[in-house]
Amino acid sequence: MRILMATDGSENADEALNFGAQIARCAGENPTILAVTKREADRSQADVVLAYAVRLLSREVTNVQTKIRIGHPAEEIIREAEEGAYDLVIVGEGQHLALVTRFQLGSTALRVAENSPCPVIIVKGKARSIQRILLCDSGAGRSSLLSRFTAQLAEMLVGEEEITVLHVMSQMSAGPGVSGQHLRADAEALIEAYAPEGDLFKQGIQVMSESGIHSTPKVRHGLVVDEILDEAQKGCYDLVVIGAYQGVGWQRFLLEDQARKIMSQLDLPVLVIK
Repeated sequence: MRILMATDGSENADEALNFGAQIARCAGENPTILAVTKREADRSQADVVLAYAVRLLSREVTNVQTKIRIGHPAEEIIREAEEGAYDLVIVGEGQHLALVTRFQLGSTALRVAENSPCPVIIVKGKARSIQRILLCDSGAGRSSLLSRFTAQLAEMLVGEEEITVLHVMSQMSAGPGVSGQHLRADAEALIEAYAPEGDLFKQGIQVMSESGIHSTPKVRHGLVVDEILDEAQKGCYDLVVIGAYQGVGWQRFLLEDQARKIMSQLDLPVLVIK
């Protein structure tokens, strides 16, 4: 599992590095730390930032690789992710990734999340040990989020995490043939009724169980973004997992809008799965 972490020496970057270090330790991998600067003349400053980052991670991981790229923050992070064939990119919200350019969620972070060839974690707030994970699976797209998470990132878990698989039953997004009873049902009732959402839970839980991951299904009712945000805050989760934008036409724009709201309003790390 190849992990890329971007830093500029800021407090937010340090939180991202600490968060990434525990993932690298679980995966048994040595991460690469990237510093981006706009000018070649700032390379020495970037060297100082990277040296500090290596010292910060030394208690968790060894043999850390470092890289410096010159250019625009988002473009260089994406380019490094592509050229280095990484499996995960980790950035901190609020970083000045070009050493002089502010890392804003509405621009750099979203560009990285949308265009990175691999999953991206945006670290916000105080990074904590990953013990409780909220995985928000809509079942939309070419494959379920649970399947993609298990296939791509199971290595980042130690097997002791509490994973809640959340599905929001929303009248606005319900497809034809979805009964009112199902819109009000909990996870257990949906599984027993062989509802599409129940089948999704069963399949996802089975896939995760085969990888040694224990998960608990949960259903909430209401507007998707509101329910995800409420569950994330009240459930005291350490990481929220959402899917990348796999819709087409108007559904693509809806998914993008929902993801943006979740990433911008949550004050905790968000993992965007491709």
